[in-house]
Amino acid sequence: MTQRILPALLLAAGLATLAGCSSPAVITLNDGREIQTVDTPDYDENSGFYEFEQLDGKRAKVNKDQVRTVKEL
Repeated sequence: MTQRILPALLLAAGLATLAGCSSPAVITLNDGREIQTVDTPDYDENSGFYEFEQLDGKRAKVNKDQVRTVKEL
Protein backbone atom coordinates (compact mmCIF):
# COMPACT_ATOMS: atom_id res chain seq x y z
CA MET A 1 0.00 0.00 0.00
CA THR A 2 2.81 2.45 0.79
CA GLN A 3 4.25 1.73 -2.64
CA ARG A 4 1.24 3.47 -4.18
CA ILE A 5 1.02 6.44 -1.81
CA LEU A 6 4.36 8.07 -2.63
CA PRO A 7 3.88 8.08 -6.44
CA ALA A 8 0.31 9.33 -5.99
CA LEU A 9 1.51 12.22 -3.81
CA LEU A 10 4.25 13.11 -6.27
CA LEU A 11 1.77 13.05 -9.14
CA ALA A 12 -0.67 15.26 -7.24
CA ALA A 13 2.09 17.74 -6.39
CA GLY A 14 3.20 17.86 -10.03
CA LEU A 15 -0.31 18.49 -11.30
CA ALA A 16 -0.86 21.23 -8.72
CA THR A 17 2.36 22.90 -9.85
CA LEU A 18 1.34 22.77 -13.50
CA ALA A 19 -2.13 24.12 -12.75
CA GLY A 20 -0.55 27.12 -11.07
CA CYS A 21 1.45 27.96 -14.20
CA SER A 22 -1.49 28.62 -16.47
CA SER A 23 -2.76 32.18 -16.60
CA PRO A 24 -6.14 32.77 -18.21
CA ALA A 25 -6.43 35.58 -20.74
CA VAL A 26 -9.04 37.58 -22.64
CA ILE A 27 -8.62 38.32 -26.33
CA THR A 28 -10.54 41.41 -27.45
CA LEU A 29 -11.31 41.47 -31.16
CA ASN A 30 -11.64 44.59 -33.33
CA ASP A 31 -15.43 44.13 -33.51
CA GLY A 32 -15.70 44.21 -29.68
CA ARG A 33 -16.14 40.49 -29.06
CA GLU A 34 -14.14 38.93 -26.25
CA ILE A 35 -12.75 35.40 -26.17
CA GLN A 36 -11.68 33.88 -22.86
CA THR A 37 -8.77 31.47 -22.95
CA VAL A 38 -7.43 28.88 -20.52
CA ASP A 39 -3.86 30.16 -20.89
CA THR A 40 -1.96 32.96 -22.62
CA PRO A 41 -2.29 32.66 -26.41
CA ASP A 42 0.77 31.72 -28.46
CA TYR A 43 1.54 33.87 -31.49
CA ASP A 44 2.82 32.02 -34.56
CA GLU A 45 4.83 34.49 -36.67
CA ASN A 46 4.88 32.17 -39.68
CA SER A 47 1.10 31.94 -39.99
CA GLY A 48 0.15 35.29 -38.39
CA PHE A 49 -2.35 33.64 -36.02
CA TYR A 50 -2.81 33.54 -32.25
CA GLU A 51 -3.34 29.95 -31.09
CA PHE A 52 -5.10 29.20 -27.80
CA GLU A 53 -7.33 26.81 -25.87
CA GLN A 54 -10.89 27.95 -25.18
CA LEU A 55 -12.67 27.35 -21.88
CA ASP A 56 -14.47 24.32 -23.35
CA GLY A 57 -11.10 22.69 -24.15
CA LYS A 58 -11.16 23.23 -27.92
CA ARG A 59 -8.09 24.62 -29.69
CA ALA A 60 -8.70 27.74 -31.80
CA LYS A 61 -6.85 30.29 -33.93
CA VAL A 62 -7.50 33.98 -34.54
CA ASN A 63 -5.84 36.12 -37.18
CA LYS A 64 -3.54 38.81 -35.75
CA ASP A 65 -5.33 41.47 -37.82
CA GLN A 66 -8.59 40.75 -35.95
CA VAL A 67 -7.05 41.11 -32.47
CA ARG A 68 -7.21 44.44 -30.63
CA THR A 69 -5.75 43.39 -27.25
CA VAL A 70 -4.64 40.33 -25.32
CA LYS A 71 -4.87 40.71 -21.52
CA GLU A 72 -3.98 38.23 -18.80
CA LEU A 73 -6.53 37.90 -16.01
